[in-house]
Amino acid sequence: MTLALALALAPSWLLTAQETAKKFPDPPAGSPPALEVAGAEAATAADMLAYVERIPNTAIAFRMLPIPGGSFRIGSPDTEAGHEEQEGPQAEVEIAPFWMEEHEVTWDEFRIFQFSLDRALRAEGKSAAVPQDAWADAVSRPTPPYVPMDFGMGVEGFPAICMTDFAARQYTKWLSMKTGRVYRLPTEAEWEYACRAGTATAYHFGDDAAHLGEHAWTFENSEGAYHKVMGKQPNPWGLYDMHGNVAEWCLDQLRPGSYGEWAELGRVSGPLAAPTSIYPRVVRGGSWDEEAPFCRSASRRGSDKEWKIQDPQFPKSIWYFTDARFVGFRIVRPLAPPSEEERIRCWEADVASVREIEQKQRQGERS
Repeated sequence: MTLALALALAPSWLLTAQETAKKFPDPPAGSPPALEVAGAEAATAADMLAYVERIPNTAIAFRMLPIPGGSFRIGSPDTEAGHEEQEGPQAEVEIAPFWMEEHEVTWDEFRIFQFSLDRALRAEGKSAAVPQDAWADAVSRPTPPYVPMDFGMGVEGFPAICMTDFAARQYTKWLSMKTGRVYRLPTEAEWEYACRAGTATAYHFGDDAAHLGEHAWTFENSEGAYHKVMGKQPNPWGLYDMHGNVAEWCLDQLRPGSYGEWAELGRVSGPLAAPTSIYPRVVRGGSWDEEAPFCRSASRRGSDKEWKIQDPQFPKSIWYFTDARFVGFRIVRPLAPPSEEERIRCWEADVASVREIEQKQRQGERS
């Protein structure tokens, strides 16, 4: 390992004050300029196109698909096989247009952020700096994992897993600074709307779970591990692995009563159950480790501190869920530029409490 790479991977508490200032500089004022990418800009929903975003300083790229705005009924009816009480009552929801990543965020994408590989490549003269680096370098990044977080299931082309929702949100902030375009996690309503792709059935292909194996990796066919992304049939809007493979983080707090609150309004536009505590946060889509009913479009699950049981650190890591080998995420980008308040809500929710935990953890490691 080169010195530059070792420095990039080092926990910040191991660095001198001068090195820390260099590693985590204050960002410039304002927002980074947007990289020029064909098809990435649109004045209206009708202008939205699929586009390929390449992470600067790397050869890694991913595809963003346009999701048209519209309305749908979130949740599931009592008559749906596998229905759970927290999936109702159904509520009419209006969704604004956005782009969504074609597949789950892969290790290829996430590891650049996780291990600061972009910094290491620049330091070694293997990639050219871009203006956006000044903003991206100021974003906090994960401490090195204490075990390989793929757990032997595969890295290249496989979905990234085991990150906390905080880590996933910090990735979206870093990526936004890196590209000059605002990326974030989807809201629960956006996620289900995109998964359904205009359908109202249990799955985006219908109600018969016998066909799930054509579209998803689940407990029945995964052989005890996740699989490379895009290995099954996509939904009608071209999104892969919305059912199964790995469950996906959303921005919302899991509150069983939120749908009832929205239903009382008649129709609600762009709802978000804003988080007020670290647990439980919403994950959607089911996974390779779950049976068909938990992979339905309406199925909901909440995070749990037990997902950190095997974490050897004290306090537990703010970045990793060692026992959540079934949880990953995918990103969205809204058509309408979000306000500063909205960006903070998407990237920095509960950041103060997380920072306090992180500081205590570092103090414990020093002693």
